[in-house]
Formats: sequence, structure tokens, C-alpha cells
Amino acid sequence: MADPGRGAPMTETPDGEREERRRREPAPLQPLGADERPTPLVIAAGVCALLSCGVLVGGLTVHDLAKHGGSLPGAVFLALVFAALAVGIFRRRYLAVLGFEALLAFQVVVTSLALVVAATIKAAAFCLLAIALSGWLFWKLVRVMGRIQAGEDRARPRSRS
Repeated sequence: MADPGRGAPMTETPDGEREERRRREPAPLQPLGADERPTPLVIAAGVCALLSCGVLVGGLTVHDLAKHGGSLPGAVFLALVFAALAVGIFRRRYLAVLGFEALLAFQVVVTSLALVVAATIKAAAFCLLAIALSGWLFWKLVRVMGRIQAGEDRARPRSRS
């Protein structure tokens, strides 16, 4: 049988090549253990908790918050969102980690744009540090999300169609 794109006959790959290809494939993701919380997950929950506290303290201590473009109810709402996100991440909820990943991606993009207009070396260094740390945490959480999802897939009963 000829390969329509090449003209050379197609041949079956020998079993040795097939086994070699299987051996080179990455191992499937193992679901998280019952109480396992990888370091990136704990760091993400801590960052959310710190952001929650920071937003709440900032909202309560800044005088004339409206002059700065904010409001106390807005600060309380944002603090509650970050607190709920921290709890969800610590409980290993996939959507909470996904939401935090979206916030990290947004932060990397915005900080990259801020880097373009940085007026001082100090501002540029701060932007680079924020991009590097956020990018690192984003990258490390991708595998954790896969492991969380692998556990959810195994726990979900399969329907027979």
C-alpha cells in the first residue's frame, strides 16, 4: 500500500521501534495522595491568603480610599475572593487552582507591559522579579493541576454508552 503523500510503500514499524517509542513516552500523571499538597500548591494558597490580608488591611487603613479609586466594600469583596481562592487551593480544588493560574497569567502580562514603560532600573528590576516568580509558580502549578485532574478522573464513575 502506498502512502498518498510520498509514493513509497508504507511498512509496519517493527515491534522493537514500537517498544522504544512507548519507553520514551512520559509516565502518566499520578493523582495526588489523600493528604498530599505539593510545595507549589502550598505557596499558591499562601500567596492568596497574604493577598487577602493585604487587600483588607489596605482597604481599612487608607484614608479617602475613594480618592485613590477604591472603596471599602470593594476591598472587602476582593479580600473574600482571595480568601475563598486560598481555601479552594488548599483543599486541592481544580477550578480554584485554574482561577489562580489565570490571575498569574494576567499578572505576568500586565507586569510585562509595565516593564516596557519602567522609568528606573529599580522599577525594571521589580517587574522582572515579579515576572520571574509568577512565571515559575504558573509553570509549577501546571503539573499539580494535571495531578489534581487525574485524581478527579479516576474518582468519577464512567458511564457506559
